[in-house]
Amino acid sequence: MPGFLSGHATHPDWRMALALAAAQVDAQRAAQEAGGGGPLTLGFVYFTDAYAPHAHALLAALQARWPGVAWVGSVGVGVAASGVEYMGEPALVLMLADLPAGRFEVFSGAQPLRRINAFSALVHADPSTADLADLIAELSDRTASGYLFGGLASSRTGIVHLADGVWQGGLSGVAFSEDVALVSRVTQGCQPVGPVRSVTKAERNIVVELDGEPALPCLLRDLQLDSLEDPRTALPKLRATLVGLSDAHDQAFTRGGQFGSDVRVRHLIGLDPGREAVAVAEMVTPGMRLAFCARDVKAARRDLVRICSEIREEVETAPAELAALGASAGAHEPGPGRRVKGAIYVSCSGRGGAHFGGPSAELKIVQHALGDVPLVGFFAAGEIARHHLYGYTGVLTVFTGGA
Repeated sequence: MPGFLSGHATHPDWRMALALAAAQVDAQRAAQEAGGGGPLTLGFVYFTDAYAPHAHALLAALQARWPGVAWVGSVGVGVAASGVEYMGEPALVLMLADLPAGRFEVFSGAQPLRRINAFSALVHADPSTADLADLIAELSDRTASGYLFGGLASSRTGIVHLADGVWQGGLSGVAFSEDVALVSRVTQGCQPVGPVRSVTKAERNIVVELDGEPALPCLLRDLQLDSLEDPRTALPKLRATLVGLSDAHDQAFTRGGQFGSDVRVRHLIGLDPGREAVAVAEMVTPGMRLAFCARDVKAARRDLVRICSEIREEVETAPAELAALGASAGAHEPGPGRRVKGAIYVSCSGRGGAHFGGPSAELKIVQHALGDVPLVGFFAAGEIARHHLYGYTGVLTVFTGGA
């Protein structure tokens, strides 16, 4: 199984940060070559928006330092490594792998997928792209498993994503063949404040009825509000309220009462007292399921621990040829010596250590569960898993293999 190497650093000058991170990679590479590592072929790079204006120069420096390595990545308002989060400071994180040729293919708007039979794909996207949800669904249909993972670039300076070039707009990333074994899970950061109801009447993004009842009274009841007549009481609760949506056939709750991975959290964007309706930031159709919810730190911590535990169990029980992705693969005979080789974690820009109770708290939870494995990621403007676009979630994907 291929090996993974990682490095990370913060510095006002992107060139110094790259040199510091590269030194860590080089030290690991020297140790790996003693054990017979193959040539490096694929690199992942995430950098904070302080470096966004230098994206072309950064990519050129990466290509010069590691000739023959294909690069994918994105800008983020924060980036992550194993046990570390860099938020609001100039930083970058690197991970390189020696995946064999033919097991991956970098793609972008200028370089569509053609060479491999794609099984899964890491995707980065510009959040301003028109019809983004449709493009994600279309790309999902072009993979054998239907499983995508990744996120939307986030920045206060300029939106860019990398795929052997620097891109603005659209999608880019890297697709993997079935030979690249992955396990991936979605963790939610919100707690339901009421029951799951069926949408029985809707017009575009306006929910008119839930379970045959006007939607606004359902919302007020879940928030324990008698009416909207006292804005000082009602407005703080309404501003803190989000909406969890899922398709009719999807599982809304896990056994612990948490949202399941099929739920997409969206903003509540308006009320219509005259029609007793509510407006949400997604098109809604009758038959969908809806639950009002709020961000919850304790629930987010529990759910992150849960998915890390599920991933470890999946890795330890999966046979070598299995790419488990986002669905449980059921019971398997233990795979001899299987472990996590590298990981990518994409979290919402509204999460991070501050949401979890302290600096780097979110990534320390992941590190405690997985061990100090090579890991990179970023804090996104939206998270991608399967064919869905999420918010307020984390998507953890690990590459697995023999010890």
